[in-house]
Amino acid sequence: MKKLLLCLVLMIAALPLVAQEAKNALDFSAEEKKRTTDMGDYRFSVTCRIEAGYVQDWQNSRSASYPDTYLHGAKLGASFDFNLPYSMSVQTGLFYVLTAGRNTQYYAPVTTGVTADQYLEHHIMQHSLLIPVRFTYTQKIWRDLALYFYTGPEFSIGLAQPDNIEVSMAQTTLDWLNTIGQPVASYDKYRERELRRFNCQYGLGGGIQWAAYRLQSGYAFGLNNLVKQQGLHTGSHMWQWGWYVSFSYAF
Repeated sequence: MKKLLLCLVLMIAALPLVAQEAKNALDFSAEEKKRTTDMGDYRFSVTCRIEAGYVQDWQNSRSASYPDTYLHGAKLGASFDFNLPYSMSVQTGLFYVLTAGRNTQYYAPVTTGVTADQYLEHHIMQHSLLIPVRFTYTQKIWRDLALYFYTGPEFSIGLAQPDNIEVSMAQTTLDWLNTIGQPVASYDKYRERELRRFNCQYGLGGGIQWAAYRLQSGYAFGLNNLVKQQGLHTGSHMWQWGWYVSFSYAF
């Protein structure tokens, strides 16, 4: 009887320890489950953003056949961030870009006696689609304030690039340009297969983020020659680089 009472006393004394161990196990299990769930949500979530901004492209040719041209305009579209652990993500999207600019080609007179400047003035408008593929990193600073950085390729697909030409020259010079095949009337550079539609660029940039709002900027370096048919412009090259600043909102 005494042994039975002793066992009961020991069991009752051990109950608080067992209860505490069980509570600790349950707390650990709940915390582990929460951590695992949070990691899963963070790793596989997708953030969608709408974005609009200013764009400046630079068509750099290093040739008189294609005078350097600055194109100014805007872009509008949406991006998608596939979120990964450690504040990293892979970003892609689709943007419509519309830019416009002008340049002037000067020509010496074919015959003597002409003293006024002779030139073709090109008014260029470019319509294109932009598809970025970026590796991003976000560094939280304070509360909802964070810095954002990215790097990666960007692919531009030209839809149209009309060139509206204004002519100011003597008829003899104009006849000579027609003879050598220099366009002197408005035309589309893509439709005439003068330039390639596809442009591969490499971009670097970043910005500042507050909650769902983000202000970003970046620069893209053109990697491939855009001149498709040399023809009159034998040996010519053209690369298109670009800079932008934009505002986006996540939803």
